[in-house]
Amino acid sequence: MRWSYDKGGSARGESGGGSASVTSGLGAALQGGRTAEATAWTSCPSLPASSSSVLFELHFLQAEPELLLRSSMEVNEERARGREAADEEMAAMEANESCTLDGSVDFRGRPARRASTGGWPAGSLILVNQGLATLAFFGVGVNLVIFLTRVLHQNNAAAANNVSKWTGTVYLFSLIGAFLSDSYWGRYKTCAVFQIIFVTGLVMLSLTSYLFLLKPSGCGNEHASCEPHSGPKVILFYLSVYLVALGNGGYQPNIATFGADQFDEHHPTEAHSKISFFSYFYLFLNLGSLFSNTFLVYLEDDGSWALGFWVSAASALAAVALFFGGTRRYRRFRPNGNPLSRVCQVIVAAARKWDIDAPSSSKELYEAGSKEPADNGSRKLLHTEGFGFLDKAATFEGGDRTVPRRPCPPAGRDPWRLCTVTQVEEVKCVLRLLPIWLCTIIYSVVFTQMASLFVEQGAAMATSVASFHIPPASMSAFDILSVASFIFLYRRLLHPLARRVKADPRGLTELQRMGVGLVIAVAAMVAAGTVEIHRLKLAGSMSIMWQIPQYVLIGASEVFMYVGQLEFFNSQTPDGLKSFGSALCMLSMSLGNYVSSILVTVLTSITGGGGRRPGWIPDDLNRGHLDRFYFLLAGLTAADLVLYIICARRYKSIKLEGKGVEAGDEIAGAGDSFPAGNSAV
Repeated sequence: MRWSYDKGGSARGESGGGSASVTSGLGAALQGGRTAEATAWTSCPSLPASSSSVLFELHFLQAEPELLLRSSMEVNEERARGREAADEEMAAMEANESCTLDGSVDFRGRPARRASTGGWPAGSLILVNQGLATLAFFGVGVNLVIFLTRVLHQNNAAAANNVSKWTGTVYLFSLIGAFLSDSYWGRYKTCAVFQIIFVTGLVMLSLTSYLFLLKPSGCGNEHASCEPHSGPKVILFYLSVYLVALGNGGYQPNIATFGADQFDEHHPTEAHSKISFFSYFYLFLNLGSLFSNTFLVYLEDDGSWALGFWVSAASALAAVALFFGGTRRYRRFRPNGNPLSRVCQVIVAAARKWDIDAPSSSKELYEAGSKEPADNGSRKLLHTEGFGFLDKAATFEGGDRTVPRRPCPPAGRDPWRLCTVTQVEEVKCVLRLLPIWLCTIIYSVVFTQMASLFVEQGAAMATSVASFHIPPASMSAFDILSVASFIFLYRRLLHPLARRVKADPRGLTELQRMGVGLVIAVAAMVAAGTVEIHRLKLAGSMSIMWQIPQYVLIGASEVFMYVGQLEFFNSQTPDGLKSFGSALCMLSMSLGNYVSSILVTVLTSITGGGGRRPGWIPDDLNRGHLDRFYFLLAGLTAADLVLYIICARRYKSIKLEGKGVEAGDEIAGAGDSFPAGNSAV
């Protein structure tokens, strides 16, 4: 027999084909079990229970004849407890849908509600903010090499080196932003502070250029040279551009992660959106730079440098205003404390126990109780094999504990002698990421040529098509169009095809896509070198439009390499190191710029014979061999690809407690999911 209750208190019975009775402990079981389930959501304000009728079914498994003699009052009390438990369960279910499950909070520090925070409304604000900020940044960066040669009278090699150093410093500053975000400020505050610094630097640059550098008025185009400048004016210029570098560098890795924070990976729909967000993020980044690489470049190439810089400053100011406009909508995560101290604790604790053996079973290692969060409040990590020396940091010695080891933490535990499994796994995660990260640096060397030597190569070609003059730096617009096109092609065509061919719902993993990006980068350098061979034969009569293939190939490689990097480093870093994961992408670009600068300097010295010969990259490219430099980069990238494949095949993914699978696999069936695997290439 089945009893059904509604909220009005009425009851009805249905024949179940057998005897029925009410067990004496049923009400208490329902009250205890379901109330406990409901109270799991007390940290999130639940919605009021629905006023509609609630159906509560009681299935009776045994017939106890003596219970049939209970008074109707006892039965009514049992029914009331059942209705109360059902109401609590419904409230818990509604709370489940009401609040996020990833621990995010709103602007007042309360558990974030799904309907009123985050999601695509907040994510869209961040995407537009990124587009405007990118417009501002590339309004300075993309034509900086031309500014240095025309306004500050630097030669080609010096200008290319200075741009590489400046760009590298931009990405180096990303480590500062990531550290402050993960440790102390949180991502929202970090993004806000560094965006204000960014705007300040752009305003200073605009004023410096207008008041001091662009003299006489209208100078700085290819026909009118500017007068020489004194040391203080040049110092003020460099102070301005490096303030721009600090602002953009500290902001950039955090805004990508902050955008991903707006999507709850525990919610199926939002988890799929989170993966898609990185592609859209990179798309908006390139759409923002499209305006810089066309309109602003045209203004600056014509000598309107100050106007171009003021437009960049206005765009950055609009980005800041838009960012603050979404303050109430954003989801946030509290900072997890200094990650460097946690890493150092593991190393010191393991070193102190160098002479003991780690237990053969991971169950013998120390971890916080099963219902407790990790020491820094983040999700716990499961033990993985490898780097066994570090497991000693979580191994007990006689003086490490005074109470049983599990599930309670030892009383008065010294974190410099005994660490948790999660702490140890955080260090292992970083160590496993390093080989993959190192293999991305050579790609960044290739990528940085687009802002330096590609521009100088274009300036040595015929820049007029019919009666229209094409600024060399504006050719990077073809890179941007390529990025937009290949993101669309990948999402709509290549990914579904890969899923069918591989019979794997994941399609290409992040590591596989990064490998594809390296292959395309080799092709881009071969194309650039081939164009240069023909340009040398035709001197200045070869059209700049022949550069289109190398820009298109660089753009295609970005879709696979940089979007794959963003997803990979975000998914494979622990909760307390998310901004650090994004900063690794930026740091790769930073070191790529520095390596490019070193390569240019060394090769110029060697091939130039100390100034006795033109060398590969002379002031007059018609007397050099830029093609050989491009082919050298193609060879280095091919060698890097081989090393990358070896590292990617040996990579082990992060494992989060409660997932039961490696990070990323829980949404492997999603149309936009590309998780990394153990053998990804």
